[in-house]
Amino acid sequence: MRIMGVDYGTRRIGVAISDPSGTMAHPLETIPVLGDGSHLKQLEKVVRDYGIVKVVVGLPVNMDGSLGESALKVKEWAQTLERFLGVPVELWDERLTTSEAHDLLIRLKVKGKKRRHIVDKIAAGIILQDYLEAQCR
Repeated sequence: MRIMGVDYGTRRIGVAISDPSGTMAHPLETIPVLGDGSHLKQLEKVVRDYGIVKVVVGLPVNMDGSLGESALKVKEWAQTLERFLGVPVELWDERLTTSEAHDLLIRLKVKGKKRRHIVDKIAAGIILQDYLEAQCR
């Protein structure tokens, strides 16, 4: 039972998948958003290739718990994604995951341009791992 984690952005989408047992998240790829819908087809391919049964999309909740403009856009996109993929999509609080991903890459001494290309899939991995751990509690 694999689950896919998604860190949605207007320029890039980070993707992570769980192991078959649904306990460990693994960053998979960063998909560019080109404005032509090709990112949806790439996400569909991941769902098909890995037998994904659920998608967890990071929801950018404000620090006070409120939903701002970005969160509302993500909610709308998640509904589109669910219709397109035909699998359940769940929103998950992603507060500070991108900062956590940046901090991790800095500690690993990953430099500028390379960091920019992988930070989104690392953030997706953090979102998914947080979700998976919460399911075990």
